[in-house]
Amino acid sequence: MNMKLFRYIVCLLLLQGAFLWASRPNIVWLVTEDNSVHYLKLYDPLGADMPNIEQLAENGLVFNNAFSNAPVCSAARSTLITGCYAPRLYAQNHRREVPVKLSKGQHMFPWYLRQAGYYTTNNSKEDYNVEKGEGVWDESSKKATFRNRGEGQPFFHVQNFGTTHEGKLLLTKEEMEKNPTRNPHDPEFIFPFHPDTEVFRYTNARYRDLHEDADKEIGNFLQQLETDGLLEDTIIFYYGDHGGVLPGSKGYIYERGVHVPLVISCPDKWKHLMPVKAGSRLDGFVSFIDFGPTVLSLAGISVPDYMDGKPFLGKGVSASSLDKRNTTFSYADRFGEKSDLVRAIRVANFKYMRNYQPFNFDGLQNNYRYLMVAFVEWRELHNQGKLSPESAQFFEPRAAECLYDLEEDPFELNNLADNPDYRGILLSLRNQLKQQVLSMPDLGLIPEPELLKHAVNDPVAYGQQHKAEIAEMVRIADLCLEPFSQARKGLRKALVSDHPHYRYWALITCSVFGAEAESLSKLISRMAVEDPDNLVRARAAEYLGLTRLTDPMPLLIECLKKSESPIEASLVLNTITMLRDGQTGYSIELKKEWLPEEWRKNASVVKNRYAYLFGN
Repeated sequence: MNMKLFRYIVCLLLLQGAFLWASRPNIVWLVTEDNSVHYLKLYDPLGADMPNIEQLAENGLVFNNAFSNAPVCSAARSTLITGCYAPRLYAQNHRREVPVKLSKGQHMFPWYLRQAGYYTTNNSKEDYNVEKGEGVWDESSKKATFRNRGEGQPFFHVQNFGTTHEGKLLLTKEEMEKNPTRNPHDPEFIFPFHPDTEVFRYTNARYRDLHEDADKEIGNFLQQLETDGLLEDTIIFYYGDHGGVLPGSKGYIYERGVHVPLVISCPDKWKHLMPVKAGSRLDGFVSFIDFGPTVLSLAGISVPDYMDGKPFLGKGVSASSLDKRNTTFSYADRFGEKSDLVRAIRVANFKYMRNYQPFNFDGLQNNYRYLMVAFVEWRELHNQGKLSPESAQFFEPRAAECLYDLEEDPFELNNLADNPDYRGILLSLRNQLKQQVLSMPDLGLIPEPELLKHAVNDPVAYGQQHKAEIAEMVRIADLCLEPFSQARKGLRKALVSDHPHYRYWALITCSVFGAEAESLSKLISRMAVEDPDNLVRARAAEYLGLTRLTDPMPLLIECLKKSESPIEASLVLNTITMLRDGQTGYSIELKKEWLPEEWRKNASVVKNRYAYLFGN
């Protein structure tokens, strides 16, 4: 090949690359931490003034129904970055024990952008429960910037704002007194399930102050984009990374924990990628599983089949198709040392919540959560018997299934599950949620020590291999939704099964029935002593304690001593804490020598429980 021809080909390739880059928008995510729609005036008259966000809304789209699938950071961000439901990836727990791996051929969605020529940057939070792998970000740090891209190269940039994070509200009473708020201590700010105290009024006002501060930071960033001459080529997303942090929000899949603000601003150059005109508010449901696929769609990149989400912007998305989107699925599992298992599905204004372990009441101790003065005061008022019935619910066992009409009951205080007028809706949503859990399948049903041993290298494949077993666990768990007279035979069969996970879930279901299952108590008493599986023995002791048939603490102490891993010990400690702090009120004198020093010092799920139970 002669030099003249070679130069011609190189120039042609460069021109082709420049054309492809010019045909793709820049995309920026502006992310504030820990805030639901309840705190922005854009969504609620009592919300904070955020003029920069409101300006984006005037020139863009406001999504009235945007949802984080998880109510806490690492599970939410794992969902965002993969486009997949976290419970099928074993990425649903916060904090992770180890990062899990994606299956071969699966990547975090920015990888696909890089393959298409985008410059991808993240400033700066990752917090994934999934191994990142190679080729996701060109830069990911507190100094990451799109300004290092190639000439004319399109970019995808994430800018995280931590100003509204929960940690900003962890003030002592003395610090609260020394730091007045700009916003008034308005009783109207108080949610109907919170006590109306000066502590709660201050915390609400401070939280709105922080939103205003975050808005100023966002304004500064937008000014940088304008100075760089990039606004006319850049589609901007603003959203919250999950719900708010006032007590009973973050960590819980009530609306206040998952219903997030979402505003998307699009310059004239890319208006053809928007389904409706600027300034519109959209009622169609979008969730975090959809965000990655939407970015790929806007960039003209095919969405991989393995992703659970669907684009809500880009070519092929119409206003009518958005209007038809009316469903979101959410999940809450282990939050630090506090273990739970809750799933919910919302269809239009009705929300169905399945509490698989309803005796693990919402207010169960989590050390980080209870660093907030408002949290501590709430529990103190409960212990003193000074709460309203609505406010006391947080510290009481829940129903196994709940149904809420969010139009009439936006704070999910009136459970309609037993109301015969809503029976048809209940059964429909119950079945939809069950099918969602089965279809993934949901790894949350499998005790976490088992997942740590066998699932971390390819959780998706592990789930498919154990799909039938998970389905059987779901069936056993759902026996609690039947009258005990109909469930008894199936429960007894599961209690004597050769499979430890079936026995495990049969015992949890017996605990949901409580005293109704007393005819099985002799069998359960033997299991508490003789079962070969340590966690099965612990669940048997849990049942005996919840029904007050015996003091469960000596049995649980033996299970604690025989735990083979910190996460196994944490599940036993979760039961001990629940039985001590809950309505049963058992006492325990914990001893340090029962667990290895390494676990007590370095494993947070054990360390935090020990610190709490020892009172230091």
